[in-house]
Amino acid sequence: MSGHNKWSQIKNKKAVTDGKRSKIFSKYARLISLESKKCNGDTSSATLRSVIEKAKKENMPSDNIERAVKKGKGGESGEMETIIYEGYGPAGCGIIIEALTDNRNKAVAEIKHIFTKNGFVLGGPGAASWNFDKTADGYVPKMTTALSDEELQKLEDIVDDLEDNDEVQKVYTSAE
Repeated sequence: MSGHNKWSQIKNKKAVTDGKRSKIFSKYARLISLESKKCNGDTSSATLRSVIEKAKKENMPSDNIERAVKKGKGGESGEMETIIYEGYGPAGCGIIIEALTDNRNKAVAEIKHIFTKNGFVLGGPGAASWNFDKTADGYVPKMTTALSDEELQKLEDIVDDLEDNDEVQKVYTSAE
């Protein structure tokens, strides 16, 4: 009868929600560190302030935010850089991935692994970006690709795997 008491149910649900929150918090901590490094820890900077506001909307604790600002200001965050990866998913659907990393080799290896695990190949620079317009909000597809239910499920699987990666910030697709 193990697992049938109320505490076990609560513990399991809490573990799942804590795991999801942890991934979100780590992504925001990286962004805050990067912006803090750019503006030398000045919290009145518009970019740093907007990232902090987004983190607070996700209920990120103030201690974590302050720690990330100090880490970026102190230069402990390493040389963080934004990298764009491109590839094609099911039915030739274009995928653009924005990643924030301090280790290019590790990031590309993890993203390549996710693509090959799902049966697709990571493309080179410019492979899919020709079909996207860069806007202030991200990438908007010029043309969309219609997908069947099976192809849509494959695309959801690869996007979920990519978003579970700590270094991936955003994923854009040209699917309808």
